[in-house]
Amino acid sequence: MDTKELLKKVRKIEIKTKRLSNHVFGGEYHSTFKGRGMTFSEVRSYQFGDDVRSIDWNVTARYNEPFVKVFEEERELTMMLVVDVSGSELFGSKQQFKREIITEIAATLAFSATQNNDKIGLLLFSDQMELFIPPKKGRSHVLRIIRELLEFEPKGTRTDLVEALKYVSSVMKKKAIVFVLSDFMDDGYQQTLKILSGKHDVTGIRIYDEREEEIPNLGLVQMIDSETGEMMMVNTGAKSVRTAYAKYFKEREDYFKDSFNKSGAGTISTRVDEGYVKKLLGYFKRRA
Repeated sequence: MDTKELLKKVRKIEIKTKRLSNHVFGGEYHSTFKGRGMTFSEVRSYQFGDDVRSIDWNVTARYNEPFVKVFEEERELTMMLVVDVSGSELFGSKQQFKREIITEIAATLAFSATQNNDKIGLLLFSDQMELFIPPKKGRSHVLRIIRELLEFEPKGTRTDLVEALKYVSSVMKKKAIVFVLSDFMDDGYQQTLKILSGKHDVTGIRIYDEREEEIPNLGLVQMIDSETGEMMMVNTGAKSVRTAYAKYFKEREDYFKDSFNKSGAGTISTRVDEGYVKKLLGYFKRRA
């Protein structure tokens, strides 16, 4: 993609997603995630009427007079976008690939966070950590994130959610709002997710295509596995093949829902051709 075409695409996504974040999601995002916790600010001398539970006993012992911890509501938060760029994201049976929808959703969330003056970071992953952009504020930073989402070419093609979630746990020390955007065609990540959710506010956004749910009867078809590159002839005319295909999808879907529910994390599922606006809005309203 040349620079002119890239800038055009970035601008197009900015106009669309900024409008959504300004008029639709801004207020919902704010009421959903603002003031979720109190953060330590300073210590000061004890005053009559202070809650004795807020006394800092270490400082009190050091200075031989009572000191209390002062907390303030967290005003600015950090959003971390954890985005799957494995081979399976370059799939789409209608007008858009899954990766294009992921980019739009990520940009909408990022602009919503920017309105709040929050920091936004990005992790791109496949079966390895492809790119990490530390959280920062501002429009130019969001535009850089969109640029990377549009043009980044990953080295890996497979998916390793466990390592991605571990990486986020290791680099994000303070509590953050973490959105994991993927098709979640993986398993074995439940325990790692529980650890991450214990520390951060985690939401899984699952993007899938209708042709991943079920395969039509097209007879004998040559297919390629987008994550391994393996080519094979598939007899879609056989009912057993179509049933096994649908079963595989359903198992991954159930594992995703079950893992996130048991971890106390939120979930959104959206099909490529469905439109994600109502799904996101409904989720924010339920959470508020």
